Amino acid sequence: MEYILIIIAAVFVNNIVLSQFLGICPFIGVSAKVETSVGMTGAVTFVMTIATVVTYLIQHYILNPFDIGYMQTISFILVIASLVQLVEIMLKKVSPPLYQALGIFLPLITTNCAVLGAAMLAVQFEYNLIQSIVFAIANSIGFGIALIIFAGLREHFDLLEVPAAMKGVPISFVAAGLLAMAFMGFAGIA
Repeated sequence: MEYILIIIAAVFVNNIVLSQFLGICPFIGVSAKVETSVGMTGAVTFVMTIATVVTYLIQHYILNPFDIGYMQTISFILVIASLVQLVEIMLKKVSPPLYQALGIFLPLITTNCAVLGAAMLAVQFEYNLIQSIVFAIANSIGFGIALIIFAGLREHFDLLEVPAAMKGVPISFVAAGLLAMAFMGFAGIA
């Protein structure tokens, strides 16, 4: 039951993008097309899960025993940057079209505060390793759901007659706000 509550809370109630406002740059930048959003979701899921596992191990077996918790942020950033480089190399070999579609946004995962936030929140909430993994996967699913829904809305806006003053970024921000309000409806669940 505890894992189900972690999943529901991370995906819907405390959505990392729409509730905690972490990962806004890729949320706005990559959400122009649904297919790119799906690719970004996959990359973020991989990086967020592996980063959370590695940072958990670093926190509990290096930082805490040596009483150097003040190194948490910098060490977590280095782990995430390394993992993004690994994902970039893998995507280049495995899926060149996806690598081309993501383009400049793949390096954005390095500075994606959703990945760093999930890793740091897992430590802050004092989750064990399995709970941290579940938390990371649930956060990446929540990130992906928000990103894909938003990308679908943005694609739909291209087909509509939007007033000139609202075209592009303004209507996207209005839609993002409404989407965040919709997710607030889940607040009483967990």
